[in-house]
Amino acid sequence: MKRKLIAAIGIAGMVVTVAACGGSDSGSSDNSGADAKELTVWLTVDAQNNWPELVKAADAAVQKKHPGIKINHEYYGWPDKNTKLDAVLATDKAPDVVEMGNTEMLGYMVKGAFAPLDASKFTNSDAWLDGLKASVTYDGKTYGVPYYAGGRVGNWRKDLFASVGVKSTPKTYAELTAALDKVQKKEGDKFSAWYQPTRDWYAAMSFVYDAGGSIAVESGGQWKANLSSPESVKGLTEFKSVVDKYMHGDKTKDESDRYIVYGQGKSGMIFGAAWEGATSADPKNDKTGKLKDNLENFVMPGPSGKNMPVFLGGSDLAVPVKSKAQAVAAEWINAFTGPSGQKGLIAKGNLPNNKTDLATLKNDPATAVPATAAESNWFVPMAPGWGQVEKAQVLQTMLQNIGTGKKSVEAAAKEADTAIDKVINTK
Repeated sequence: MKRKLIAAIGIAGMVVTVAACGGSDSGSSDNSGADAKELTVWLTVDAQNNWPELVKAADAAVQKKHPGIKINHEYYGWPDKNTKLDAVLATDKAPDVVEMGNTEMLGYMVKGAFAPLDASKFTNSDAWLDGLKASVTYDGKTYGVPYYAGGRVGNWRKDLFASVGVKSTPKTYAELTAALDKVQKKEGDKFSAWYQPTRDWYAAMSFVYDAGGSIAVESGGQWKANLSSPESVKGLTEFKSVVDKYMHGDKTKDESDRYIVYGQGKSGMIFGAAWEGATSADPKNDKTGKLKDNLENFVMPGPSGKNMPVFLGGSDLAVPVKSKAQAVAAEWINAFTGPSGQKGLIAKGNLPNNKTDLATLKNDPATAVPATAAESNWFVPMAPGWGQVEKAQVLQTMLQNIGTGKKSVEAAAKEADTAIDKVINTK
């Protein structure tokens, strides 16, 4: 199922004007709305269109405990939700539960828009996936609950690789590059054995984290950029090697239309969101007529010898600090994201929010690849000024300078670090 998680591609451009209004951990005190008579839940249209029965089940669980409570639902498209939310948070009409893309959370947490939650009151909170847990944590407190996730995998054309004698997906990075070398030699320099957009910072940072580097590090409450560290430079250098050897498309592009380019038959492999391969094979995108039943996902091996750490996109659920029903809102979230909810979300093709369910998926051939890939994951620095880094497209600029050869890896990384350090600690 194709669901492009627009909210999981960045928080650039988001503006939050709401100020913190106090509030205690949800459910921890009598004035937190434990006796609320009404609850308003905002979700995106994904829930409305794809798993409405899970919403109804959560409603039923809360109504059983609170007879007579009225539960209202509003559904929004990703591009529209935050504009509406920003406006309503400045009033006394805030919803009680709101769905957020996981990289949208940070800007709102920094501004005090969400109420702190007691993580221990949510089922499987001790097993939340690391990247998802990071997305709801700020300054040592929990401000949301992971809902579901979407990971990143490798995907290649079986026919192309079989034509050069490669009949199984790679288990090591050496196997991968050896196979790519064969395809690249056979298809020529106008073909991309691996279509890897230069400005795709999600892929590039996977190389950085695989090499032991990071975007930034925190010490004593302060963040400092880390892209020019030896480890990060090693990862960026390997990323440049991939772009130089296998990417023969426009090296100033990002990944937004990668699935379209892949569908045009101009490349043999991609590394991206798990839905991209299937979307490329959709008849309206497949210009080759060969992609259906010919594409294969695989766990991306890293140069380190381990599985490549991947960025986890997805959704979180939060309780606005102005909610008058914080305790019941927390109960609804727990009912929605608990064991039965996770089972339902998994059945719809999502990754769960926790390691326990993820381990189960690894044993099923149908879900083993995305589940295994998601085990090793990373997330953006949860620093107060990270939104400004994204808005300025610091990483994309660095990568384009590296990929086009405009600057050396070392020079581009140092320039990026300087730009990051100027804003990363600014609220």
